[in-house]
Amino acid sequence: MTRIIIAGPRGKMGSEAIQLVNSTESFELVACIDRKNDGKTMRDVESLPDLDVPIYESVEECFQQIHADIFIDLTVPETGYIHTKAALKNHVRPVVGTSGFTTKQIEELTEVAKSEKVGGLIAPNFAVGAVLMMQFAQTASKYFPDVEIIEKHHDQKLDAPSGTAIKTAELISSVRSYKEQGHEAEKETLAGARGANSDGMRIHSLRLPGLVAHQEVIFGSSGQTLTIKHDSYNRESFMAGIKLAIEEVMKLDKLVYGLENILE
Repeated sequence: MTRIIIAGPRGKMGSEAIQLVNSTESFELVACIDRKNDGKTMRDVESLPDLDVPIYESVEECFQQIHADIFIDLTVPETGYIHTKAALKNHVRPVVGTSGFTTKQIEELTEVAKSEKVGGLIAPNFAVGAVLMMQFAQTASKYFPDVEIIEKHHDQKLDAPSGTAIKTAELISSVRSYKEQGHEAEKETLAGARGANSDGMRIHSLRLPGLVAHQEVIFGSSGQTLTIKHDSYNRESFMAGIKLAIEEVMKLDKLVYGLENILE
């Protein structure tokens, strides 16, 4: 039985993760971490399932009192970073779906995992289709160096560009020579019109109600374009990736960044 703690149980992703854990025979939810409802159980909170699972506000207190194998964080970058570091130091394997970590934070967490010899995973996107989209885009960029990324998310998302867009750009940059796109005399008459510049590529972020998580990677060449697109229409689309991550992270002795690193 894999014992699991979830941070962010009242969020949309958190509620889906709770359903995943409860519906998986080999998983057991043993605690939640929430900035409200400290000292209560889940059944005491109207929006949560009727379960006798304790809720903690302090991540350190939770890890000291509750034995767990896996820690799932679905909060925000600032809190997620603190939670993940604490999990590694307490030898609880983190599965982190919080995007927006800085490169420096990821590097520091990787070093903590290495020194503690604890496995973990940080994934900007847990949708398997999104991971494939990123890998296909990386392959295409070897032949189509002119590329722009359009990512579209719900209007409550805090970070822009999305972690998926940044990860996509990083994968493309690893095989694509630097190229500043557009006309050399190009000028924005309205600041930001051309989007963010990542190694010469442009990333555009849309935030609208009704969206969940969507991304297009558009390549252009003489007489043709190629579009690689992925859409998540609900948060259930992320659960297969989280389940896979929980199962695979038990085999790791280091922290990895990106779901593609555990896909065969």
